[in-house]
Amino acid sequence: MFNPLNHPFFLLLVSLAVFWIAAKIGAFFHARQTNAGADTFEDFKLILGATLTLLGLIIGFTFSMAVSRYDQRKNLEEEEANAIGTEYARADLLPADDAAALRAMLQSYLHQRILYYTTANQQRLQQITAETSKIQTAMWSAVAISASQQPTPVRALVVAGLNDVLNSQGYTQAAWWNRIPVAAWMLMITIGLFCNVLVGYVAHTRSALLLWILPIALAISLFLIADIDSPVQGVIRVAPPNLQSLAASMQSH
Repeated sequence: MFNPLNHPFFLLLVSLAVFWIAAKIGAFFHARQTNAGADTFEDFKLILGATLTLLGLIIGFTFSMAVSRYDQRKNLEEEEANAIGTEYARADLLPADDAAALRAMLQSYLHQRILYYTTANQQRLQQITAETSKIQTAMWSAVAISASQQPTPVRALVVAGLNDVLNSQGYTQAAWWNRIPVAAWMLMITIGLFCNVLVGYVAHTRSALLLWILPIALAISLFLIADIDSPVQGVIRVAPPNLQSLAASMQSH
């Protein structure tokens, strides 16, 4: 199902058009109201100021939510790289054949994790997730069989390290699903519509350019929030520099 919050540029264009129409509606209402006095006009200006203040606070809080989620995804990418690198080093604790097999699977797993961060196609992401799950199952089976045959504290370290690898991927997936609630978006857009109607009502007799200022500012704000909050689409995305550096280190090793 198409979700506009996953497509920041689409949200930018649609919100700009909707907010501008709301401003024109406000100007239309003022033009139709012929008995409005100066007191009524001042009341509208007071309500506009209060509504704009509320909108600014909501946008600020929502932007903070998006940035915190973005930082969380960056930190989890670093944790994933550390967990995979640690398990790759602990493979030395296994017999030579088992160690070589585990390292090969970890390299394939690392490649899939890098693709997960750099791919923007949803269908391709589903394929990557399925392949990642297969490699996880194969790694766990290989380590579990080796540990069950010779249950020693040394091999327990290998099992614990692989458990950290699997957990780190689960934490990352949960962070990608942790998005700004739809209710917060609806509240922000609704108040934005009210503000544009009031601006159109107050600024109807002035330059038509004034009716574009608030819609443009709001549309850009929503675009930026959606772009930061979306882990797949958009311009601002979490790159996997730690995973890529680990992959280069594995190749040199």
